[in-house]
Amino acid sequence: MTADQLKDLIAAGLPCEHIALEGDGRHWFATIVSAQFEGQRLLGRQRLVYGTLGNRMATDEVHALSMKTYTPAEWTAAQA
Repeated sequence: MTADQLKDLIAAGLPCEHIALEGDGRHWFATIVSAQFEGQRLLGRQRLVYGTLGNRMATDEVHALSMKTYTPAEWTAAQA
């Protein structure tokens, strides 16, 4: 799995304003900004992202994905 492939999978299932990925092909760290995170707690946000991957975590195409998730307002505040 490449960073572009993983980014495309997430973006296809979740409207995102920003996605940044770092990783080695198996272990990934993502920063994801989406309005879909509004009103969601951390676990709900993670479930939304994992839902975009389907069974790719179970089949080990994506071995590990750590993430920071932000709403657009949170992201703007974090950048200030």
